[in-house]
Amino acid sequence: MLMFFSLTALISMILVLVSFWLPLISPDTEKTSPYECGFDPLGSARLPYSMRFFLVAILFLLFDLEIALLLPTPWAIQLPNPTLTIFWASIIIILLTLGFLYEWLQGGLEWAE
Repeated sequence: MLMFFSLTALISMILVLVSFWLPLISPDTEKTSPYECGFDPLGSARLPYSMRFFLVAILFLLFDLEIALLLPTPWAIQLPNPTLTIFWASIIIILLTLGFLYEWLQGGLEWAE
């Protein structure tokens, strides 16, 4: 076990030292410009991104991960003392509901302003 940890530490240190010795590559303007069939680009390659999409995606991930906490509940109810499981599951559901209501009342779910 000690041999494994020392080997991984040695390999990590070697890779870090090699990365300092390698030359840094600086991109020039030709490499960073968008290429459109030999013509100069007509506009910016980046499109504007609505923050509403970003907010909805973050809220989805947040609530989806919190719902994952409830997945073991059916198996945990089969334990000898299911009241504690039901208590914690209801606490999670209450917190999810309060978070959803807070976002709704703050206008985070309103699409049109």
